[in-house]
Amino acid sequence: MSGQGSGGNVIAAICSFFIAGLGQLVQGRILAALVFFLLVWVNYTLAATGILFFMAIPGFIFHIWAIIDAARYKG
Repeated sequence: MSGQGSGGNVIAAICSFFIAGLGQLVQGRILAALVFFLLVWVNYTLAATGILFFMAIPGFIFHIWAIIDAARYKG
């Protein structure tokens, strides 16, 4: 991957769109992938309970952050 806008970063961003953290995993950044996946998964799971529905907002923000982070990564 040669940097921002490269084909590898675009694929990583698309992967993170479907599963947060997958793009970072594709790039070989295991710790970042785990952190993004857990942040998004925990927030979306809490939002699914119904009582903590407002947790979907931080989950969405973390998910967008994961996509942008995968797209802008400079190896």
